[in-house]
Amino acid sequence: MENNRGSWGSTFGFIMAAVGSAVGLGNIWGFPYKMGKCGGFSFLLIYLLLAVFVGMIIMCSELALGRKTGKGVIAAYQAVSKKFGWLGWLGVLSPFLIMSFYSVLGGYCIQYTALNMAELSFDLSNILGGNAGGGTIFMAMRQAPFGCAVFTALFLGICMVIVKGGIASGIEKFNKIGMPALFVMLVIVIVRSLSLPGASEGLKFMFVPGYGVEAGFIEKNPSFIEVLGTAGGQMFFSLSLAMGAMVTYGSYLEKKDNIVKNAGVIVFADTLVAIMAGLAVIPAAVANGIANGTPYAEITLSGPGLLFVTLQDVFYNMGPTGPLFGIIFYLLVILAAISSAISLMEVMATHFIDKRVAAGKPADRSKVTIWVSFAILVEALLVAVDGLGASGVFKFWGDQGWNDNFLDFMDCWSEGIAMPLGAMVMSLMIGWELKPQFLLDEIHNGESSKAFDTFYKVCIMFIVPVVMAFVLAGQLQSFFNKASSTLLYVISGVVLVVFWIIAAVGNKAKAAAK
Repeated sequence: MENNRGSWGSTFGFIMAAVGSAVGLGNIWGFPYKMGKCGGFSFLLIYLLLAVFVGMIIMCSELALGRKTGKGVIAAYQAVSKKFGWLGWLGVLSPFLIMSFYSVLGGYCIQYTALNMAELSFDLSNILGGNAGGGTIFMAMRQAPFGCAVFTALFLGICMVIVKGGIASGIEKFNKIGMPALFVMLVIVIVRSLSLPGASEGLKFMFVPGYGVEAGFIEKNPSFIEVLGTAGGQMFFSLSLAMGAMVTYGSYLEKKDNIVKNAGVIVFADTLVAIMAGLAVIPAAVANGIANGTPYAEITLSGPGLLFVTLQDVFYNMGPTGPLFGIIFYLLVILAAISSAISLMEVMATHFIDKRVAAGKPADRSKVTIWVSFAILVEALLVAVDGLGASGVFKFWGDQGWNDNFLDFMDCWSEGIAMPLGAMVMSLMIGWELKPQFLLDEIHNGESSKAFDTFYKVCIMFIVPVVMAFVLAGQLQSFFNKASSTLLYVISGVVLVVFWIIAAVGNKAKAAAK
């Protein structure tokens, strides 16, 4: 009985798939609005530093762990550590929870593509008497639970078909076409965005230090710690770190593949797309606000309103060609969402495929993918029906941030807790229990330079865990906004110290016993 897990057809195919996993709604949606929230240039600078000193290191670690073990995320962690084997379950829990709302947002983008097609075909805004603005449309869509559920299922069905196709014939094939297409469409939208009157003000906001406060976009610059927490959260979410995706993709890598080089390409490409997304979104949003006479302080540069309200108004105000650019933009967002969603589904599918293989059963990818998709659909329908709280189906108490709606509830447990905690503990496991050389030996299978070793050791042992503690505190602060920020940072610090001791002291005790 043959139990072939599959493998990448080419290094280019793997890079496109990994870039596709990294490039998603976190880039197209998250990066622009978090940059807007944090004052522009300061956020960009800190993000770039974190991408090099944290993102690159975690990326290499997860790819190396996957390749060294040749297993999915749960089995991989269990194979290398008895203390921290439970980290693998966080790596599966996070993508499962994320897919609950990722599928819904992907469905929203399909609806907006259809909306702009209708506008292009029938001049929908005139038919509706000029009441087809972004805010009106977005609220109407959220209050139509059946429609949201249908398009959520459609998005998830597309992802299921791709993942069923396997690594080379499904995921790799889609991304080899989808990623170049996304890049081309993004360039088209950027050119149109930068050609709008007033777009230069958006560019200054992005690239001129202190211009956000000077021009009046924001009242004051956020604190360094706040920007660090926000940029760090965006960085590892955008790069698909601590989600099990890179461990899973790494398990299909050939030994000859250069992990450092590939990780560098992935981080660079993802960061480039994030900046390009900012160039596509922020200047257009600012230009639209200026055209409407909106004060700088009232121009929306954050939250779901940026993607589904402000930008839709931008396309309406472009005239006859606006819907065409709207179609192109939302199609590229769909491509980005699909490329990330299939990597998250693959994390779960690979786990169950590996279990079947270990039990001597055929690796029935088709059946496993169908069941995984069904489980995701059940939780996704809850988020879709809730409509970001618009339908009133799910009533939570208070408004702490984690319980504003069902999406925030799921996001809190995944992005807010599981992902930063998992990344922090993983770095401690590698740096202080297993020791960095454990993975460096695997990294060097791809002929990486030894000069990388010192940089890797310092980062994985000290920089990454400390930064992730700040990110954890920042994420908790965003979801538990009425809690004391000091208390949340103390909690994160205590968690860091406790797991640091578990990793280091336990390892010494083991050595002494020998």
